[in-house]
Amino acid sequence: MTSRNALVYGCLVAGAVITLAPFGLGLLTSFTSAQQFATGTPLSLPNPPTLANYDALGDAGFGRALAVTALMTAIITLSQLVFSVLAGYAFARLDFRGRDALFWVYIATLMVPATVTVVPLYLMMAELGLRNTFWALVLPFLFGSPYAIFLLREYFRAIPADLVNAARLDGANTLDVIVHVILPASKPILVTLTLITVVSQWNSFMWPLVITSGGTWRVLTVATAGLQTQYNAQWTLVMAATTVAIVPLLVLFLAFQRHIVRSIVVTGLK
Repeated sequence: MTSRNALVYGCLVAGAVITLAPFGLGLLTSFTSAQQFATGTPLSLPNPPTLANYDALGDAGFGRALAVTALMTAIITLSQLVFSVLAGYAFARLDFRGRDALFWVYIATLMVPATVTVVPLYLMMAELGLRNTFWALVLPFLFGSPYAIFLLREYFRAIPADLVNAARLDGANTLDVIVHVILPASKPILVTLTLITVVSQWNSFMWPLVITSGGTWRVLTVATAGLQTQYNAQWTLVMAATTVAIVPLLVLFLAFQRHIVRSIVVTGLK
């Protein structure tokens, strides 16, 4: 190995350690008793390891927050994929008046900070009588997102038109073309969009904090933040809650990492 390669690998290892160290420290802290954490050093290994922090999460209603977050994420992800695919195909393949202008006006909303829309959305939900309900959590995010529609439009435009024309000659309608031609050719980008949507919704904090109150429809991020005040900043409990929130995302990433890499390669080549 040359000195240049050794330097590159050394920088990569150092970057990996710096990135992963907070997660490792949080994991160790979650298995540390509150007494040891208060009297020892943050880098001390759990002695002995304990599951008391995870048991306390159940008493704090964390299980319900986990279920609400999972249901909210599943509904939003499925709905966004459906509507984003339909809108992306319309902007990519259908010819109608004002298509490009409408598309770029919609994409321009990406420039608007999400915090700007919080108050109008809150007032709308309140007028509809949906404040502090499950539908208030999911309704503003059901009908696709500008980023997903933009990404799918560009991907759909790169699919050979001969495939679509052949399906049309066989008598396929628009829905048949989407289901049997477009979707099978777009698996990598769909998997990537699924992961992006799941992560963004799973980690959503601002909107659930504003639109809900109490413990009925509280999500993971709000529940974790509440632990800091409810239990007088008992960090071992907070780290256990953080670990529970992170594990499903890690499992999802490990299960679909090949599709993510493939989508990056494909879109990069195009």
